[in-house]
Amino acid sequence: MQLTLQDNQIWIGNQAVDFRRSIDGLCSVIAEQFNRNPQAGLYIFYNRTRDKIKALGWHRNGFVLIYKRLERGRFHVINHENDFISLDKLQLSWLLAGLDWPTMTSWDELEYEEFY
Repeated sequence: MQLTLQDNQIWIGNQAVDFRRSIDGLCSVIAEQFNRNPQAGLYIFYNRTRDKIKALGWHRNGFVLIYKRLERGRFHVINHENDFISLDKLQLSWLLAGLDWPTMTSWDELEYEEFY
């Protein structure tokens, strides 16, 4: 399965959601509470204890719901005022791995032209 996403089409919510919600419930949160198109990207939600996430995305002719539970630790989330904040693909990978992606984002990659 391949969800074709641009970096600006991946979002994480600003608050925990009730994890009893499934595809229809999460679509209604996206459309009604946040006035966004549920088909327009990958939306990531987390539970109150931040040990589970759900990712909702559109794939050609239907929605895909991905659920991940960390066996140890918590997902790192950023407190922010916006309904959703954008992530790039690398940040999404770090989030799914349970890494502190907000801190890792500020690291600058070093590039060298010569090696000794």
